[in-house]
Amino acid sequence: MAKPPTRLWRFVALALVAAVMAGCASLPEDPIEREIFLETNDPIEPMNRAVFAFNMQLDKYALEPLAKGYRAVFPEFSREMVRNFFHNLKSPVIFINDLLQFEPERAYETAARFLINSTVGIGGLFDIAPFESHDEDLGQTLAIWGAGEGAYIVLPVLGPTNFRDLTGTIGDRLFDPFSYLAETNQVQNAFYGRAAVEGVDNRSRNIDTFDDLERNSFDLYSTFRSLYRQQREFEVRNGAPEPFNGFDFDDPGGGGGLQIMIPGPR
Repeated sequence: MAKPPTRLWRFVALALVAAVMAGCASLPEDPIEREIFLETNDPIEPMNRAVFAFNMQLDKYALEPLAKGYRAVFPEFSREMVRNFFHNLKSPVIFINDLLQFEPERAYETAARFLINSTVGIGGLFDIAPFESHDEDLGQTLAIWGAGEGAYIVLPVLGPTNFRDLTGTIGDRLFDPFSYLAETNQVQNAFYGRAAVEGVDNRSRNIDTFDDLERNSFDLYSTFRSLYRQQREFEVRNGAPEPFNGFDFDDPGGGGGLQIMIPGPR
């Protein structure tokens, strides 16, 4: 049997370090500051801000130029084929999480989509399956099982996540048969190549949105943190409206699944 990809242990180490650091953070004594501290779920904010600043520089000098070049060189239909291909690769992981969430109908649709798109759709390049696509990951599954999100974390290059979603990312890599297939065939950089292409494609789809946020956000770090957390809540609910718990006209609800930053582990 193939050994689990060594990159998983790097994720484990990062998760443990983040958990220890989060546990060492002390609650503010002032009641208002304590409430804000707990609401933002960001006990290592100074370090997260430093990593965020690094990621922004990386985006400015590397990812954004690559994304603009990618969008300029490749027409929309070819970029759509890239997205279809990579989403199809995720199907086994989505299928397992559908089952873990006790969603047999969605699991059936995922399996049928994978079979049809992998064959008639030429390896997933064309999305021709007569079922609506969806995404599931172990972070969402853990949330449905009742796990709290844990501390908010910003990782170098990978971007925003939290302890629950980082743990889910590790599990999803273990679920992913293509990781083992690549290692069995000694394709050592398959994971990094796949992540790089997906990251550039994702950034290319959000160039205008990203620019608007940079221009209009008073605190870009806080904006990204809020958007990430809203997006994950929206995804955990599978797009369902947020439960109504009272008259709160200031809360617009879910974040609409917006994806903008360097993709975080999920």
